[in-house]
Amino acid sequence: MSEWLISLEGTEAGHNLALVLALSAAFLHAIFGALQKGRHDPWLTRGAIDISYAVMAAPFALFVVPWPEPHMWPIFFGAFVIHIGYKLLQAFAYTKGAYTVVYPVVRGTGPLITVIGAYLIFQETFTLIQWLGIAVLLVGIFGLALYNMVFLKADRATLPAALMLAFLTGVFVAFYTTYDAYGIRATADPFTFLAWFFLIDGLVMPCIAFVRYRRMIAPPSIGPLMLRGVIGGLVAFASFGSVMMATRLDKVGEAAVLRETSTVFAALIGWLVLKETVGPRRIALMALIAIGAVIVELGG
Repeated sequence: MSEWLISLEGTEAGHNLALVLALSAAFLHAIFGALQKGRHDPWLTRGAIDISYAVMAAPFALFVVPWPEPHMWPIFFGAFVIHIGYKLLQAFAYTKGAYTVVYPVVRGTGPLITVIGAYLIFQETFTLIQWLGIAVLLVGIFGLALYNMVFLKADRATLPAALMLAFLTGVFVAFYTTYDAYGIRATADPFTFLAWFFLIDGLVMPCIAFVRYRRMIAPPSIGPLMLRGVIGGLVAFASFGSVMMATRLDKVGEAAVLRETSTVFAALIGWLVLKETVGPRRIALMALIAIGAVIVELGG
């Protein structure tokens, strides 16, 4: 499997597979965000998800994939620090603001900074048409966030804090996307990076969630919480693994931009699952996001 994937790097088949993987990651990431913002406290949900995917990754990391090369351990440590910052900010943002307000800001901030980082680190360039597509996509994403902020019911007292936290979370999304793309390219076997990443990344948030759980006056039942955690862990494997494979097979910037079509899926989930209102203006903004992604893909 690893040899086959590596053989596709830089090829047309690799580009097409990266496109499918990035769009799959977009859909799955929207589900992941909804799981964390759902019925349970976001800190508890994140802890349940992280411990689930750490346990699932452990046998693969220890007994299946090749052992990481010595130079990979500092890279894993850097990824660990960046992802902890991202998860703390995201949990704070979801605590302060509505899912459909926070999520588009997070996902809109990430790709623009990632594209710049991909240029500086991987010397990736975009055509003028692709930059137009990025602009259209960002107008749709931030327009959706603005619309949600103005017209949907939200706690106005905590809204400024939620938006600031969402923006900072988006910055960390760009950090980890670019850094993890560097990490998965630095090892001979991409599955080695993924297995060890999930094992190491899942160690901290469960501890925070456990402390928070113990301090709750009326903590939720463990069963439903852990069921959500296991489902979230499986979704995280598929979502993060897909986008990381896409960044190894093709351009980091394009994968990051295409993944942010997740805001379209998030709005649909907000409408269908969370029973949030979707009108013609929101549909038009979602269409802009999709059109922007198509322009980025065809413009390359």
